[in-house]
Amino acid sequence: MDEVCQALKERAKFYKGARVEHNKYCITVHFRCLKEESWNTLAEEVRCVLYEYPGLSMTQGRKVLELRPSIEWDKGKALEFLLNALGLENGSCVHPVYIGDDRTDEDAFNVLKDKGYGCGILVSSFAKETNALYTLRSPSEVMEFLQRLVRWKLGAVEVLSMQTCTEEVES
Repeated sequence: MDEVCQALKERAKFYKGARVEHNKYCITVHFRCLKEESWNTLAEEVRCVLYEYPGLSMTQGRKVLELRPSIEWDKGKALEFLLNALGLENGSCVHPVYIGDDRTDEDAFNVLKDKGYGCGILVSSFAKETNALYTLRSPSEVMEFLQRLVRWKLGAVEVLSMQTCTEEVES
C-alpha cells in the first residue's frame, strides 16, 4: 500500500486541492477542495494507478475515492470484527454507537440494524435514505452529542458511586 500511496501522491500533486491519505489498509484520495472541472481527470489518474495493481479495487464516497484490497471487507465487517475481538458481540453489556457521514458507512449502520442493538448516526445536512437510526446535521452537532453523552455518563457514574458509598456506610 505504501507503493500505491506514493504513486497516487505523485499523480495528485498536480491537482491543487486534492489530498492522498494512507489509511494502512486503504488509500483515500480526497477531492473535496478540488475544482469541480478537475474531478474526472483526477479520477482517471486514480484509475490508471488502480490498473497497475489488479489486487485492488476502487470505491467512491462523498468526494473521495478509496483504493483497497479486493477482499470482502467493509466498515460493517470491521465493526463486527471489533465487537467480536472485544467479546461484545452479543450486545448485552454495550450499546455501540457508530457515527458516519458517507455511503461507505451504510454497511456499519446495517450491521447494527440487523443485530438489533446499538445505533447508527448519519451526519448529513440534508435528508437522504439511510439505515442509520438517527441523523445529526453537522460535525458541530456530533461534538455536542458526544459532549452530552459524556456528561450523562459522568452523571450516571457519580450516582452509582454515591449509591455504593451509601451502601457501604449502611453495612
